[in-house]
Amino acid sequence: MKNKLFCTLLSAALFGAGAAYAADAVTANQGGLPGYEIKKAPESIASLPRVKQVMVDPPFVPEHSQVAPESARVVEVEMFIDEKEIEVEPGVFMWAFTFNGTVPGPLIVVHEGDYVELTLKNLSKNKLVHNIDFHASTGALGGGELTFVAPGQEVVLRFKAIKPGVHIYHCAPGGAMIPWHVVHGMNGAVMVLPKEGLRDPEGNKLTYDKAYYIGEQDFYIPKDENGNYKRYDRPDISFADDKKVMDGLIPSHITFGDRKGAYTGDNAMTAKVGERVLFIHSQANRYTYPHLIGGHGEFVWERGNLHDKPMRDLETWSIAAGSAGAALYTFKQPGVYVYLNHNLIESINLGAVAQVKVDGTWDNDLMEQLKAPSPITDEKK
Repeated sequence: MKNKLFCTLLSAALFGAGAAYAADAVTANQGGLPGYEIKKAPESIASLPRVKQVMVDPPFVPEHSQVAPESARVVEVEMFIDEKEIEVEPGVFMWAFTFNGTVPGPLIVVHEGDYVELTLKNLSKNKLVHNIDFHASTGALGGGELTFVAPGQEVVLRFKAIKPGVHIYHCAPGGAMIPWHVVHGMNGAVMVLPKEGLRDPEGNKLTYDKAYYIGEQDFYIPKDENGNYKRYDRPDISFADDKKVMDGLIPSHITFGDRKGAYTGDNAMTAKVGERVLFIHSQANRYTYPHLIGGHGEFVWERGNLHDKPMRDLETWSIAAGSAGAALYTFKQPGVYVYLNHNLIESINLGAVAQVKVDGTWDNDLMEQLKAPSPITDEKK
């Protein structure tokens, strides 16, 4: 108990008073931001249909309808915060601050006009105070000011999804804690589908056969005087060392998921020839450049603005720091595709690469090897 209290007071003293007053905010302000007059939510919310979204681990996406419901719903989401050690590559360890135990946290999918009702639990075994900032929401620093939870606490927040698109969420406890928590994996995404669904530039309906969520992570793992990566006994003691690396702005690793190769080999994404796949890509801290080797972004929402007209036929697209985007592609050939950040240093050397295994029939009209490798017959000097 003393350790939890110390962490709460330390967070409040160093990084803002939010953690200190959060427990009393609902009682004192009827659920609104402290210090302001409160307008009550419509009583009609109580009569809306309620659905519980089953969270799944990335790169997978929760089951959902691409067609908007007849009326708004209250979508119940439960997430827990788990501080856990992960192995970023063999022999290299880091304490990850996670939503639901995964890096990134799970994708949430709702429709425009729905209410997201989040129950956020900070497990009692944890050491740090956390919260959540939804870029999809409006007010109170994305809900960050109303969701501070110390270890052993839970909080419930509801927000209305009025901004169609793909948006990130992340922990934002204040000050230097914000980037530290984010680059320790504490981020994810929300997809708010437009009421009219996805549309091409001419206004025709677009659908997808499956979807994947790729959360790109930049890690900053310190090394000792011998050049070996350091390992820590607890999640709350690496901050000073981490900050020195972070302030240099040079990541030690850039991954899709929690480690190098997380979505490759037996864990590769899968598809079939003829399937249209939606790739949702987020980066909470750095600019990135998704590219599908052997394919294209046939319809691309670079800034995640699903309500707007998508761009067509991009070879490589860009995702701004602190945002998420989406791209549709219909696979036309079988094989193993590589999905990567096309800063090739960051993908090949640091780890920002994934695979898509596609089954189907090869089409020689699209590509055919006309001559196999063989000795040169008329080599000129």
